[in-house]
Amino acid sequence: MADELLDVVNDEDIVIGREMRSTVHQKGLQHRGVHVFLFSEDGKMLIQKRSADRASAPSMLDCSVSEHVKAGEGYLVAAMRGMKEEMGVEGIDLKPLVTIKMEYGPNDNEISRIYEGRVNPEQVRFDPVEISEVSYMSLDEIQTRVLNEKELFCGWFVEIMNWYFKKPTKLTIVDGASPL
Repeated sequence: MADELLDVVNDEDIVIGREMRSTVHQKGLQHRGVHVFLFSEDGKMLIQKRSADRASAPSMLDCSVSEHVKAGEGYLVAAMRGMKEEMGVEGIDLKPLVTIKMEYGPNDNEISRIYEGRVNPEQVRFDPVEISEVSYMSLDEIQTRVLNEKELFCGWFVEIMNWYFKKPTKLTIVDGASPL
């Protein structure tokens, strides 16, 4: 994956610098991300299986879209870009759910905004370089599988779903986050 310039942010989600993604992850600098939960009309969430050659969480199940926010980019713009790049869909109305802070892995510290929207499964054309397959799961199925097969899911997705289902989680809700 090509390196990209990211904003480095403080605990109040204020930009304090810019560094390349590789440097951000090497030094553990806090940066921004987005996650999108896309639901079909029957209430099932689009779940992606990350491709085997992804640098982080290869072959793991993840939410519909997970994306870094590039330098100078807002959360919503990054979410829209991620939906287009990863799922081939555009023009989806997104609703912000929450802004979180979490350690995604060693040296991977993010403040992330989570969005949700509706998608027509017939319009999804996922990127086979980043994603090996997609499926649709009911919230009950996700909750059961996260509980019984946690090792199949990205660690961050487990924590986000724990928050979603009002269970104990390692993430922190960020108040007063930037409205970008």
